Amino acid sequence: MSILEVKHLSKLFGKQAALKDVSFNLGGGEILGFIGPNGAGKSTTIRIILGMLKATEGSVTLFGKDAWDDAVEVHKRIAYVPGDVNLWPNLTGGEVIDLFLSMRGVEVKAARKEELMREFEFDPTKKCRSYSKGNRQKVALIAAFAADADLYILDEPTSGLDPLQERVFQEHIKKVKEKGASVLLSSHILSEVEELCDTVAIIRKGKIVESGKLDELKHLTRTQVKLQVLESVDHLQEKNYIHEFIKDKDKVFFQLDSNHTDDLIREIQGHGIVKFESTPPKLEDLFMRHYSRSSEGDV
Repeated sequence: MSILEVKHLSKLFGKQAALKDVSFNLGGGEILGFIGPNGAGKSTTIRIILGMLKATEGSVTLFGKDAWDDAVEVHKRIAYVPGDVNLWPNLTGGEVIDLFLSMRGVEVKAARKEELMREFEFDPTKKCRSYSKGNRQKVALIAAFAADADLYILDEPTSGLDPLQERVFQEHIKKVKEKGASVLLSSHILSEVEELCDTVAIIRKGKIVESGKLDELKHLTRTQVKLQVLESVDHLQEKNYIHEFIKDKDKVFFQLDSNHTDDLIREIQGHGIVKFESTPPKLEDLFMRHYSRSSEGDV
């Protein structure tokens, strides 16, 4: 069952197209990584999903309801964390957390809030004017995780957090998934997306250029291979699944299309292999294949 459906979404600001025919789905209990650099259209898409902006064309439904027309009803089941949290300077962090939770209309056990504050190493007694960016993010994250939601929409949620706090965040994402909640995670931290997400959607110049299950998409990337050989394997350069072949004395380095590993093994048998090293494909490889191209015109 789809919790979130984005269909043929387009958004114009004057004559400038911020989004062009964006489509993706998020199922129940899934985590979707929505990735792309600044200006690619991630935040614009999220604002439309949240009913903060009206789409020029296309539709967004959450739990079967329209994101714009039924925004009030939909928000009762959503927890949202923006990438840049602005707080009331004269309130304490604890007061703001309570305010956020009251706006969601939920009751939260004090022990749960205290546990989150302890895990995120957060002092709720200080005025918000004194908080760093990381501490402002913690306010929003604690408010999001303190009460259950059916859908978590997180737009660069760990910006400003140190690596230890990022690990705490990741553990809580795994917990909400175990409870059956869905997560839309917009992030530029590819290792975080790879650790957490089931599916990804890569956006470039306001268009989705790649989407699908993460395990399946990895097969579209190239494995880094290093060979040390006794006999020449120069013939590998002629294979269309071998890329960027470099020879250095008895060592060769190249990139291999991951679905041709068996072909490579057949080709190098009997050539006196001394050492075979391979680095498995990563999400970063797929991402950079799209963004190594000219990004001129990104929105």
